[in-house]
Formats: sequence, structure tokens, C-alpha cells
Amino acid sequence: MIRSELLKILVCPETQSSLSLASSELIATLNDAIARGKLKNRAGQKIENPMGGGLVRADRKVLYPIVDEIPMMLVDEAIPLDQISLGS
Repeated sequence: MIRSELLKILVCPETQSSLSLASSELIATLNDAIARGKLKNRAGQKIENPMGGGLVRADRKVLYPIVDEIPMMLVDEAIPLDQISLGS
């Protein structure tokens, strides 16, 4: 999906902290929330299309979606993860 060389240099545009690939379990949880109409990005827009992947900030507070193999690295496109129950 994302080459490891690219992942090493990508950082959160808001905090400059590191990013890691989201687990398949997290993506499944987010896609369930999308299907139920319960997921919004930072700009307040409802997410309508299922995600194939994402990049999670080191503090695990936000995820930047990956669309067509391109990380959406705009702060307004970030998805706050406090909207979902991560089961922990």
C-alpha cells in the first residue's frame, strides 16, 4: 500500500509526530462506523466511502485516510478516533 521509505518520512501535519499504518481491525471498526453514518472528519464532514487503509498518529488520536493509495495529509481530512470505541 505505502512504501516503507515513504512511511518513514511522513509525519502528522499538525504535530509533526510519527505515523504508522492502521491495523486491519481499526479500519474494520472505522468502516463499520461509516456504514452506520457515524464517522466525521475534523472538518465535520460525514465520511461516506469505506476506507482501505489509513495512517495513525503516534498518540492514536487521529487517523489520516488513504484514498487510492494516496495519504490524505490535510488536518481537516483527519478522522478523530475518539468517535469510535476501539474495544480497549
